[in-house]
Amino acid sequence: MGKAGKSGRKPSIWRGVPRWARICTVFGAVLTVLSGAVLVGTEVLMARYEGSVGKADLFGDQAAGAQAKKSDIKGPLNILLVGIDPRTPTAAPLADSIMVLHVPASMDRAYLFSVPRDLYVHIPEFKKAQFPGETTKINAAMSYGSRVPGANPDAARGFELLATTVQKVTGIKRFDAGAIINFTGFQKIVDAMGGVDMYVERDVKSEHKQPDGTARPGNPRGEGYIGPQAVYKKGNQHLSGWQALDYVRQRYPKNGVPDSDYGRQRHQQQFVKAMVGQAFSADVVSNPIKLDKVLRAAGQSLIFNGRGNSVVDFGLALKDIRPNTIEMIKLPGGGVFNGKKYLGEQFQDGVEDFFAALHNEQLDPFLLEHPEFVNKTK
Repeated sequence: MGKAGKSGRKPSIWRGVPRWARICTVFGAVLTVLSGAVLVGTEVLMARYEGSVGKADLFGDQAAGAQAKKSDIKGPLNILLVGIDPRTPTAAPLADSIMVLHVPASMDRAYLFSVPRDLYVHIPEFKKAQFPGETTKINAAMSYGSRVPGANPDAARGFELLATTVQKVTGIKRFDAGAIINFTGFQKIVDAMGGVDMYVERDVKSEHKQPDGTARPGNPRGEGYIGPQAVYKKGNQHLSGWQALDYVRQRYPKNGVPDSDYGRQRHQQQFVKAMVGQAFSADVVSNPIKLDKVLRAAGQSLIFNGRGNSVVDFGLALKDIRPNTIEMIKLPGGGVFNGKKYLGEQFQDGVEDFFAALHNEQLDPFLLEHPEFVNKTK
């Protein structure tokens, strides 16, 4: 993977472009940094990106009559990032990936953790969608909340119920921003970048794709699929868009992911970090044609709400964060059963202490005492 060029020798209108790259990590599931001084041309680029990003009332602020005011963004911050894989306009969206980015008061680093989509929780009543409340898997909150009587589902409304549910689970009182990421759009972004370099931690076979990227045919004799499988070999790999998206979707032990959805969470976090690194590479930031393609793909893949602040505002506020200062967190969990019936997942011992440390701005000492909570890239 190429490294970002050193600043300075010959000023260029593209020198400030890493600023967009740090904003671009919102849809990669991370908000990171903006660099350097604003030069002529960069403001135009920022305005173009800001105008292309989808916007929606993800937290119900407008419906509640709240008038969000723009203000200086200060830490600590909690940002909810939800990945969906929409199929049709009439299909209710499910939260395929739920991540929280925590930025401490120092605003110079970040912690990224995933909430298992099968976490067994109580989803509260949500009158807007005529939902009475139910105890089930947390990813269903997006679906239940998105219901609009007599109309197609509204993903923004679903996000609102999911955000409320995640707040109850984590004890986070309020999210400072949120984003819905269209996973299908990830493929376009990665392809616009020219692919992504990432470390594949073990050999993984695809459940859904053949080696050429086409779909595996269904099994005519029963469930599942037949035919050759795409394989992702252990080691440093350069993945195209479809390969990267397919790799981070795998979650079955039979395909090389022994820890199932927890493994998938880890791979998604690794992909996010690799995507950030690729966005910073000189190959992207110094190539205006490639950069413009990435910007357009990004705008088509993201719905953002900063509760009164724009995606550019957040990028500027997080200017001191670097990709290597994003700590990836794994929250241990295990199955919940009613007899032999699997109901979902539950957090194990120590997770409540992690959330307490997050609230008290004590994550660094907590992670020193509990290194098992740190997700390694390799």
